[in-house]
Amino acid sequence: MFGISKKKEFENPYSLLDAVTKGGISTKLSMVVMGLGNIMHGQIVKGLAFLATEIAFIWFMIQSGINCLYMLPSLGTNAQQKVYNEELGIYEYIQGDNSLLILLYGVATIFLIIGMIFMWMSAVKSAYKTETLAKRGKHVNNLHEDLKELLNERLHCSLLTLPVLGVLIFNILPLIFMICMAFTNYSKEGKHLVLFDWVGLTNFAKVLNFQDSIGQEFWSVLGWTLIWAVFATFLNYVLGMILAIVINRDGTRLKGLWRFCFVLSIAIPQFVSLLVVRTMLKDSGFINNLLSQLGLITKPLPFLTNATWARVTVIIANLWIGIPYTMMQVTGILQNIPAELYEAAKVDGANAFVTFFKITLPYMLFVTTPYLITTFTGNVNNFNVIFLLTGGAPVPVGATAGKTDLLVTWLYKLTVDQQYYNIGAVIGILTFVVLAIVSLVTYRNTGSYKNEEGFQ
Repeated sequence: MFGISKKKEFENPYSLLDAVTKGGISTKLSMVVMGLGNIMHGQIVKGLAFLATEIAFIWFMIQSGINCLYMLPSLGTNAQQKVYNEELGIYEYIQGDNSLLILLYGVATIFLIIGMIFMWMSAVKSAYKTETLAKRGKHVNNLHEDLKELLNERLHCSLLTLPVLGVLIFNILPLIFMICMAFTNYSKEGKHLVLFDWVGLTNFAKVLNFQDSIGQEFWSVLGWTLIWAVFATFLNYVLGMILAIVINRDGTRLKGLWRFCFVLSIAIPQFVSLLVVRTMLKDSGFINNLLSQLGLITKPLPFLTNATWARVTVIIANLWIGIPYTMMQVTGILQNIPAELYEAAKVDGANAFVTFFKITLPYMLFVTTPYLITTFTGNVNNFNVIFLLTGGAPVPVGATAGKTDLLVTWLYKLTVDQQYYNIGAVIGILTFVVLAIVSLVTYRNTGSYKNEEGFQ
């Protein structure tokens, strides 16, 4: 009974379904003229606000919205034309359709229509509420009471309105626009930078095709991206954990000093460290010169010019940046492991290795698995390390991706440098798919998800 009463308590007594099926004449009219039901029951300002919104929407649709939707299926057909002006004796250019703007305005118009649908639903429910209250002889809020309610009972709506609009405009809309771009031929290929068309799944088939040059590059870059992410994540994690354990042990002196020394690498901007390392690893850099002067090498080591050397180099260089973060993360967790566990293990005769693998490591993995997943995701999209250290090099002749390029750096080159925006959009979508699958599958199979109550 308690559950039923609670359910009824939180049910909306003025739902849209009830408004459509049980609403009177004022509610029915509000389905056509928004705000009319509110005006009829004394909520003049609120009703006029709904009405003004409807008028503004209709005016927008007549002025440009309908045309935006009409142009969206074709993305434009009129190319720029060059016409000879006999009076001036020169050629003039007549502006044609711009497919990019047509796509953007079309998607924005669809978002506006969806928003208007929600506004219409709100107006109908509001009209039904005022009609129901008036029929029952209950008080209908005036403007002052509605505003007061927005600052009290409905404060969450007032505070979340602007953030939600910001997310829709600056996150969701660009994301949908980018996804739509993946289904077009928007690229410099075939001069489709101004006027382009829908091509369906052609771009996806091209990228996933082992026989196509772009497809071969995609699978190669994807394989290296996953290898890089695994090594960059787990080497940093394991070495950072070992470093934290060594510093945190009882016999280590000056613990604060050691932590301070490693934290200094965090304080230095990442791009500065990477550019310094890049300069040191060049053929004429400090390391090659030092090794040459010591007589250890006769020619420069190809740290950045050989594919295998470059890949190992970026993984090792990333340790300098990543280990201190892991050390600081792990230090706080180590200090919270119950000391009784270690004392019991010592009484049972367990050595340091058994204690680590039976107590420390399981506890650490339980607590830090979400952090590991986040770090893995960050390493897949680790633009800075690759771009600033190697720039994706070495790059085979005729290729668009280098041997150290990740999906994110390759996407940057495809869009900014080479203007293959459609392929770049496909790469972005596939990157999201890979990360989503790996993150969800991994997290759902961890103790952090299966046993949220605590570590046993």
